[in-house]
Amino acid sequence: MINEEIRDKEVRLIDSDGSMLGIIPVKEAQKLAAAKNLDLVKIAPQASPPVCKIMDYGKHMFELAKREKEAKKNQKVISMKEVWIKPNIEEHDFSFKSKNAYKFLKDGDKVKVSVRFRGREMNYTSLGLEVLNKFAEAVAEVGTVERKPKLEGRSMIMILNPKQ
Repeated sequence: MINEEIRDKEVRLIDSDGSMLGIIPVKEAQKLAAAKNLDLVKIAPQASPPVCKIMDYGKHMFELAKREKEAKKNQKVISMKEVWIKPNIEEHDFSFKSKNAYKFLKDGDKVKVSVRFRGREMNYTSLGLEVLNKFAEAVAEVGTVERKPKLEGRSMIMILNPKQ
């Protein structure tokens, strides 16, 4: 809340230089802020009495937006890529999929490797486990296993993290 939006009777006022002015009626605080061509901003509404500060609100909001933008620029977004394979995958298909996963891991993305079992293949989940272990060995140079292969419904899932 700023300026006329503040409806409290009294506020604890902090000056623009940071010095405490004490508990003052809101009208008087608004006059002090207007005299300095600044805004009266409520910074702690839950306090008793609420704490207000005399500051340039536009400049304050600009500084906050600038800090948020800088923090957003410094953070790294890790996305999850998914690779689907079958338990009885051919060698060429396997190498093609592992090269893709290798590229994803090299770019810093997590990779979710899934083996989908259809029909009678559910009786041979050990084949899927072997394929996933072989896949983990194929990309071991750039990735580590975050979550070991685990059967979830009709698919077995393993998650790989990029190495730091």
